Amino acid sequence: MELETRETHDMIASDRVEGTAVYNREGERLGTIHRFMVDKISGQAEYAVLSFGGLFGLGNRHYPLPWQKLSYDTGKGGYVVDLTKEQIEGAPSYDEEGDDLPTYDRAYGERLYGYYGMTY
Repeated sequence: MELETRETHDMIASDRVEGTAVYNREGERLGTIHRFMVDKISGQAEYAVLSFGGLFGLGNRHYPLPWQKLSYDTGKGGYVVDLTKEQIEGAPSYDEEGDDLPTYDRAYGERLYGYYGMTY
């Protein structure tokens, strides 16, 4: 598929978002977008799941971030968040191979958004 059908000035195909780098305001690379979660009814992206930590992709934890926390930086070719590495390390997270997978229900949304100082 040609680039023009997968990315325009204002839009990007979902398969091009996955793997995109995420940086903090200081320019430090924090990880990559593992996936994003879309509300079935509204069609709006609700969470970007950041893959962070580990070595060579092993031992990564996944940190759902409210989509509104990300802003795209064309100069970096990635997303920027106003968060430190320590803030992310303390955030709700999960291991895809573990038993701590999120439910993405209202209670989880309230806890996650609350952690980032936002209202769900």
